[in-house]
Amino acid sequence: MTAAPSSFRPAGSLPSAPLAAYDGPWNVRLAAHLLRRAGFGGSPGDVAHYAGMSMGDAVGALIRFPSTANYPAPQLTDDRDAERSILMSIRGMDKSDDAVKDARKQLRDLRRTQNIANVSWWLNRMVATPAPLQEKMTLFLHGHYATAAGTKGIYGLDIVDQNELFRRYALGNWRELTHYVARDRAMLKWLDNARSEKAHPNENFARELMELFTLGIGNYTEQDVRESARAFTGYTFAPRTGEFYFNAGQHDDGAKTFLGKTGNLNGDDVIDIIFQQPAAPKLFASKLLAFFVYSDPEPELVDQVAALIRKNDFNMEPVMSTLLRSNVFYSDRAYRALVKSPVEFVIGTYQLFNITTVRPEVIGALNRMGQVPFHPPSVKGWDGGAQWLNTQTVLARENFASSLMAAPEMMQAKNWLTDGGPPTADAATRELSATILQGDSSASALADLAGYLDGGGTSTNTMLSGENFEERMRGAAYLTMAMPAYQLS
Repeated sequence: MTAAPSSFRPAGSLPSAPLAAYDGPWNVRLAAHLLRRAGFGGSPGDVAHYAGMSMGDAVGALIRFPSTANYPAPQLTDDRDAERSILMSIRGMDKSDDAVKDARKQLRDLRRTQNIANVSWWLNRMVATPAPLQEKMTLFLHGHYATAAGTKGIYGLDIVDQNELFRRYALGNWRELTHYVARDRAMLKWLDNARSEKAHPNENFARELMELFTLGIGNYTEQDVRESARAFTGYTFAPRTGEFYFNAGQHDDGAKTFLGKTGNLNGDDVIDIIFQQPAAPKLFASKLLAFFVYSDPEPELVDQVAALIRKNDFNMEPVMSTLLRSNVFYSDRAYRALVKSPVEFVIGTYQLFNITTVRPEVIGALNRMGQVPFHPPSVKGWDGGAQWLNTQTVLARENFASSLMAAPEMMQAKNWLTDGGPPTADAATRELSATILQGDSSASALADLAGYLDGGGTSTNTMLSGENFEERMRGAAYLTMAMPAYQLS
């Protein structure tokens, strides 16, 4: 498998009215582009369905989330009590006692089992959800307010509760969301604010709140970090219930000066002041554009999206509705401009072939590709972009696609070939290119694919048949996924 992220990025300047509604031709190719960006992709039938609408109606169908109330809840136990019970059993034991080793193994097994259940639950939800944009926004927010399970006492219930918070605010008000993030149990643990008190303010959350979540480096001072940390003292949670708890006795209620505002400020005051700064909508605009449109967006484009965010007071539904309908979203520069993340690659492939259940072993494949949900490498989240592709991760993608196509139940040619009956190698090649890549493949790659399907024969117009027909079609589907365009969103 080779990957050349620039192969399908035609040069193009910023449209004169980048956020104006796109009024050009609407077709299968652009419908597939919308589904990849506003979700993870879709089957040929899904793409045809959205192509059959107008562009505005297609975006509207994605923006208006259908109810997911009946979607299965995660199979969670409140593992705080289970872990506490095991840890209590270890106390007082001789460290060389075999019972201690057994208890520690039990603890590791408990955490591993719950982690697999949690990750599998979210992956399956991404595949099956009737609200793909909701899950895509949840993934975006998970990478933005990045928190990792399995560290600093962050239990399975903690990370799933945070995940549900992101889902609830996927297209909601992100200033309000940030207030809730400051109270979120997983975040309070992850950035050590749960133990921040007046005598010893912890600066971790205060710093990342500005540096990574809202303002960006250069838009605050070290004194602002210190004053913010004071404001967030006493923000903790009740150990037994896990509910947010403001401990007034540990809060510094003295006067503070933060970003030019002085008063007896608490953490909520700090967040409100932050969202009054011009840098806040700019940071969100930059990140949204880099995630949904293309990397390194032009400063004037960032400014226009930031103004849109400010105009809508950080309510994201009208912002995303405008962005997904815009000239810039359907521009040449935006098309196939982003490298698929491992999650996008895997979930999109499952949806492409109408595979409805994600098996737990896929977690190992995602790990080898470099992205497992609930496990960002740091508070910065995943670097993304071209960083997703290196020798090891490309091989992991190749192995995943190959193993998926090796199973006969995964892809049946009869469900893919629209003309019916045995096709020629040329016809099968065109069909695979159209359905998997929307035709974004080079003539030489198509010729090689037709040659593979023909089995090295002298004519690619000969009807394909024989007992190994299905096997060869699955192999051809894999080779199509190995083309550069499939690595790009």
